Amino acid sequence: MSRALPKYNKRRVGLAGGAAAVALTGAVIAGTALAGESSEGGGADARTLAGPGTISCPDVASRLPAIPASAQDEVTRNLAQLDQQVAEANKRLVDTVGQGGPNFVQNAILGPLEDKRTATVNRIATAIGRTADRPAGLDSLATCSLDAQGDPAAPGQEETGGAEPSAPPAEDAGGDAGAGQGGNAGAGQGGDTSGVGAISCPDVASRLPAIPASAQDEVTRNLAQLDQQVTEANKRLVDTVGQGGPNFVQNAILGPLEDKRTATVNRIATAIGRTADRPAGLDSLAACTLTK
Repeated sequence: MSRALPKYNKRRVGLAGGAAAVALTGAVIAGTALAGESSEGGGADARTLAGPGTISCPDVASRLPAIPASAQDEVTRNLAQLDQQVAEANKRLVDTVGQGGPNFVQNAILGPLEDKRTATVNRIATAIGRTADRPAGLDSLATCSLDAQGDPAAPGQEETGGAEPSAPPAEDAGGDAGAGQGGNAGAGQGGDTSGVGAISCPDVASRLPAIPASAQDEVTRNLAQLDQQVTEANKRLVDTVGQGGPNFVQNAILGPLEDKRTATVNRIATAIGRTADRPAGLDSLAACTLTK
């Protein structure tokens, strides 16, 4: 009896060890499965970050009339710029996933892109219009849209959204300004948005030549639009305190504002140029600054 007991104990220990091994093996398999699942989840997240969608814009080249030889180089250069603008916007779309609020893509990417495209198609129309009929309606091709790639990307974008930078843009917009502004302005003012600063722009009216009577209404309308653009930018400056990153104000507010002003001063120059010498150098008045 005394000898049999050790054998029984050994057998029991062996069985217990085998059970433990099986349990351990099961745990390893389960762990591996979970790890693989987690990895897949991570992959899905990575795919979401890398696939926020694609920006789609109307084709401008196919909507142009015959291009005079004298305008060909300038038109070609601006068409290439349109492509570059879309490429940069798509890059920013990927780089800023997860940033901003619900309207980030519209305000920080699509809005600024539309402003840039508006200025560019106006340059194309102006180049053609110097020696042929100026093509009308190109402004309608400036607006782009976001084609989401799959369901996961859209929600991510919504959350991120509104980095509006305006936008912004934004390229931009993501970041700097918001943080910088949010941090400094917000902290400095202690919640009082009146201390965020103000946007200052060069005066255009004082730099214009004599305005032909036939262009007066159009010039007046566009000068009023310049004022409205600055008013809206200053309002956004207050409304977005604390949003974005260190370059937010530049990318989401000042950059888009410059694009809008460029398009507007080009319309002013074109209106005057129809019956008088087209004023040069108005583009240099488009850039604005933030004064604290």
